[in-house]
Amino acid sequence: MASPETFAPNPAAARRTRLAAAGILFAGALWGLYWIPIRRLEALALGGVWGSLIVALVTCCLLAPWALAGRARLRRCHPLGILAVLLGGAAFMCYSVGLVQGQVAVVILLFYLTPVWSSLIERLWWRWPLTGRRLAVIALGLGGLTLVLGAAGSPLPRTLGDWLGLVSGVLWAIASSGMRARSTLGPGEGSFVFALGAVLGALALTPLLGPWPGLPPMPALGQAVAWIAVSATLWWAISLAIVVWAASVLAPARLGILMMSEVLVGVLSAALFAGEPLSALQLGGALLVIAAAVLEVAPLPGRRPASRIR
Repeated sequence: MASPETFAPNPAAARRTRLAAAGILFAGALWGLYWIPIRRLEALALGGVWGSLIVALVTCCLLAPWALAGRARLRRCHPLGILAVLLGGAAFMCYSVGLVQGQVAVVILLFYLTPVWSSLIERLWWRWPLTGRRLAVIALGLGGLTLVLGAAGSPLPRTLGDWLGLVSGVLWAIASSGMRARSTLGPGEGSFVFALGAVLGALALTPLLGPWPGLPPMPALGQAVAWIAVSATLWWAISLAIVVWAASVLAPARLGILMMSEVLVGVLSAALFAGEPLSALQLGGALLVIAAAVLEVAPLPGRRPASRIR
């Protein structure tokens, strides 16, 4: 029989988990407003993938000193850990471009089907059994997906923005599982690799989204530079450093539920400022998606949450 100390909480680990949770709430809320700068760049003639690509390139330049400082950790990190972080960057690039190509709230909700994909990954990849609870999560999430996309008559993605939102959620579920299992990168070098993955993802998307449009004329060019600088610093450099670090601390499902702050901020801000409210059917689907995420992480009655060993 295990001793009581076996189950004693680790205060340092608990503080680390609380800090990661608070950081993810902040980063999620901030990303709920990310459609604003990315659509401003579209209005300034840097639409499609190009505005997002330039932002990611600037972020790589900003984070290069931290990548050099953390090069020893980069060398020690498992290749699968680095690949997972690169994949996470590609997932966020798909999401970023999806916000330009599709309806903001729909793209956000498609991204946040992550608990459904996480459950399937845990079954197919880690061979963990699918409990009744996990099956309910999958059913709720897929039901929500059907309502969100079926408001216009078809339960399948119709626009490029829809597809990018869906693909970004699947890629993020895979990436966050890999980061948790294999990544030992710190926030600085981890964010650099993340941004590099976003650049690679953007380059992969360029054949779908048209040729380089050229730089906008003045004074639009000055405005575009300002939006790029703010986006690269606040959203990509700072908030992504938080996300990359927290993804190595929190379970993928918990990471997903805490980042649901993005859903609330994104849906409300898009309805108020972009004129893109959800229909009644889509709102019903949104509630099912949120319910799936809540069910994924809600503690079972009479059972203490299991602590992670790192």
